[in-house]
Amino acid sequence: MSDARPMILGPDAAGLVLLVEGDTARRLEGPAPADARTLDCTGATIEPGSIDAHTHIYSALAPLGMPAPEPPPQTFVQILERVWWRLDRALDEASLRASARLYVAQSLLAGTTTLVDHHESPGFIEGSLDVLREACDELGVRALLCFGATERNGGRDEARRGLAECRRFLERSHGPTLVGAVALHASFTVSDETVREAAALCRERSAIMHVHVAEDGTHLADAHDARARGYDGPLERLLALGALPPGSIVAHGLDLDAEQVRRAHDAGCFIVQNPRSNHGNRVGYPRALAKSDRVALGTDGWPARMEDEAAALYEHAQAHGDDMAAVARRVTAARALLAERFGGAFELPTAVGQAATADLRVVEAGGRVRHVLVAGRPVVVDGVLAGADLEEIRHDANVQADRLWARMAALPGPS
Repeated sequence: MSDARPMILGPDAAGLVLLVEGDTARRLEGPAPADARTLDCTGATIEPGSIDAHTHIYSALAPLGMPAPEPPPQTFVQILERVWWRLDRALDEASLRASARLYVAQSLLAGTTTLVDHHESPGFIEGSLDVLREACDELGVRALLCFGATERNGGRDEARRGLAECRRFLERSHGPTLVGAVALHASFTVSDETVREAAALCRERSAIMHVHVAEDGTHLADAHDARARGYDGPLERLLALGALPPGSIVAHGLDLDAEQVRRAHDAGCFIVQNPRSNHGNRVGYPRALAKSDRVALGTDGWPARMEDEAAALYEHAQAHGDDMAAVARRVTAARALLAERFGGAFELPTAVGQAATADLRVVEAGGRVRHVLVAGRPVVVDGVLAGADLEEIRHDANVQADRLWARMAALPGPS
């Protein structure tokens, strides 16, 4: 049973003291409630929890010995075909559960309190979002969950099943820390008919879209596909078909030009930049994103250590002569995205009487994360998960990873 007593955080190294009641944090002024418990913050700093605005929870097993593809991929589409599209095809319920628990655990221990996920498992569609939900609930992370519908394996029937999984999840109540969205994998993997059906589902459920757009900044696979279908580009295609309602999340945007970025901004969309993934895939750098202040930071399935992502962002931005003031805003822009999706304020309360959502982390001078709270629930205490056994999670992940690599090797097509 959870402890419903108020909680005191602090004083921290700057003298900040917060009172956490329920899912809300306020600056403490005056005496603490007599029944309050305390989390020690001596010598550390209380901060808002980090936010990963675009990730793939299903990828957590990849560092656990995933075999290298043969022959090595030479283009971004080949990376998808020989690595990630094979991995997601091989996922089953057990491997997805192990991946989700590992990714969420590692994220919380890194001080990341929210994951905006984009899921694909073509061999395990129905019920897959419940597996992710269960892991998020168990460990206590805040999350936005959706299934990326696609036609790349089973045509229109596969896409309909993916959208049906989004609908099923959206129709259920999941509590204050979990919300759903409609998703498409990437526009070049779906027909106009599927995009229209996704747009209709957004309208039906008052939901946003989460979709990869213009991720291949080198060979422009998404752009070429959209133009072959009669559109000026992938963003224009999605807008023309009504599939980007306000608040929608456009991941990557590598080859969007300044006018397209402004168009996405004016449509109320967030673009999410993923520096480490983009650099690793050799797909370019999106300088035009400086034309919008609705650009957040994601990891695209890399570990959700957002300090590492921010460091990569600054390094690559300087190398490409980007607008550093615009770049700096991306580190905190996801707070506005969460405010739109969940309500509340995802920042530290700065004035007496001001309330903020109690998604917080306490970080020591050397960078170690001491405590983490999500909606007022302590999920990491003294550097240890509060809701699960990390060693058990790691053991299960290693067992399931070995099974997953065997299934990947047995799939038809390039290895």
